[in-house]
Amino acid sequence: MNNGFSTGEEDSRGHTDQTCCLIDDMERCRNQAGYASYSKRIQKTVAQKRLKLSSDPAAQHIYICDHHKERIQSVRTKRRRKDSEDDSNETDTDLHEFPDLYQLGVSTLRRYKRHFKVQTRQGMKRAQLADTIMKHFKTIPIKEKEIITFFVYMVKMGSNKLDQKNGLGNDTT
Repeated sequence: MNNGFSTGEEDSRGHTDQTCCLIDDMERCRNQAGYASYSKRIQKTVAQKRLKLSSDPAAQHIYICDHHKERIQSVRTKRRRKDSEDDSNETDTDLHEFPDLYQLGVSTLRRYKRHFKVQTRQGMKRAQLADTIMKHFKTIPIKEKEIITFFVYMVKMGSNKLDQKNGLGNDTT
């Protein structure tokens, strides 16, 4: 340091001359400090997991060694991102939005019931029918990646599955 400004020589050393700032089970850690810091969030995690770690008040920094960093990371719970998907082909009903079937007419609900052969009792009101159909709708397995891939393929090819059913895709001219 020269007049409060860094010359760059000190920065290249990092904190190789510093030891870990933690006290582990009433004994000060003597390992070399790494680049991980013992922040308030990490302190909260350590307290919640009841690890016997504390910061040494005599330490002039908050850097911890790699051993303690790995130990703290191993007890932390991994949070799953909402937008991430795994390839297990499982449907996660918590992440998907479902259509509001209560807005549909009784005739549409009955048509759905008839198409999918949903068993219901006779004379159900619209709200009860919508509840029953929603339960069935949520059980239909979908493979989003396959459906989206197929959709993009069909759009690029300029064809439609319904065109093939109606005979429009088979031009013999």
